Amino acid sequence: FSINLQLLLEDVQSMKGENCKKVPIRIQALQREVQRLEDILNDFLRFAKGQKLELEECDINEVVNEVVDFVTPEVKQKKILILQSYDAHLIKQAILNLIINAEQAMENGGELMIRTSRNKKYLQIDITDTGLGIPKDLVDKIFQVYFSTKKTGTGLGLPTTKRIIEEHKGTISVQSEESKGTNFSVKLPIDLRIY
Repeated sequence: FSINLQLLLEDVQSMKGENCKKVPIRIQALQREVQRLEDILNDFLRFAKGQKLELEECDINEVVNEVVDFVTPEVKQKKILILQSYDAHLIKQAILNLIINAEQAMENGGELMIRTSRNKKYLQIDITDTGLGIPKDLVDKIFQVYFSTKKTGTGLGLPTTKRIIEEHKGTISVQSEESKGTNFSVKLPIDLRIY
């Protein structure tokens, strides 16, 4: 469908005349809507099928760095400064979902802080933004499937993140203050074999 729209747009752009000027604008709006629907469908499919765990030893610094490298161009464009401070073990998709949420909460720029720490049993990852924050009456709902405060949100990002973390015998919690920002804390057992 989106390929046909692209071809149609190219055909229309080569046409001449006053009436043809509005058509590319309408086609581009359709392309954006198709992309949005495709994103919603992909989120739904990822959530519905779940994830098959393939546990392996990994270095949290490398995992988080890969995700940060992936989002850096878009984050920089929005004038968001990423502050990093890590120490060892985790899951790319869950971290990516949390970073994307933080980025979306800082439309006018801000700071995104990513910290890891550990004790004998758990690794903790904190992702903190200086964005809009979450209203108190919505904090308990953010992990519910299909709940979203965003116009284009699917309501699957945070439930998927929570499920991934819980499948790894971990926990996720959130602290937020409106107009000041939000902190997501992920705790994961260092050695899953003992659970």
